[in-house]
Amino acid sequence: MNPVSALLDAELHIAGSTILWREVVGNGFGLASAIGGMRRRVWAWPVGIAGNALLFTVFVGGVFNTPQHLNMAGQAGRQLMFIAVSGYGWWGWYRHSRRETGLEHRAVVPRWASTRERWILVAAMILGTLACTKLFAWLGSYGPWAEAWIFTGSFLATYGMARGLAEFWLLWIAVDLVGVPLLLRAGYYPSAVLYLVYAGFVAWGFAVWVRTMRRDATVAPDTRAREPLGMSE
Repeated sequence: MNPVSALLDAELHIAGSTILWREVVGNGFGLASAIGGMRRRVWAWPVGIAGNALLFTVFVGGVFNTPQHLNMAGQAGRQLMFIAVSGYGWWGWYRHSRRETGLEHRAVVPRWASTRERWILVAAMILGTLACTKLFAWLGSYGPWAEAWIFTGSFLATYGMARGLAEFWLLWIAVDLVGVPLLLRAGYYPSAVLYLVYAGFVAWGFAVWVRTMRRDATVAPDTRAREPLGMSE
């Protein structure tokens, strides 16, 4: 058996349940990507893409013969969406890190969304969920409403991360609240466990970004006050 087939077919048996190793590994990549996102590191994006590619094969169970034998169109499409949007985020963070002169080389400057951006996020969440619910129901997806909510929230959260909007952490919490019961019901236990772990991690990441923004807001006036005359904007 070649290494690719071995990875796709490897199974883990726990308490009578069959779990694919690629689901465990793919979610491990996802958690590593989240840690990189919290630290604002460029490598978060390619690591996340690798996990998305693995998880895509997990959620198209009817094609790849997973133990669940379920086609979860929302979850599978979500992985493809992640790959596409992650390309945008990877490029944006890479360009910013190249301009960063400090030793940390942070890839993005976190900020709060403007009032207009927040209204756009809310409207996009509602309209996107309604549209995707109909699409996923037509595709015969398992749990179309929940999958639509998760898909739309994941898209907006990934876009928000790419733009450096602190609210993207809150969007992830909204996704996790629906994702955990859906995945437990469908039998995707490693993914459900990751969602639980991720919920705690997201709260931590949000606190880290808020602390960073408060620190930057304090440092900026002090730096401006020390500027020589004629150098202020």
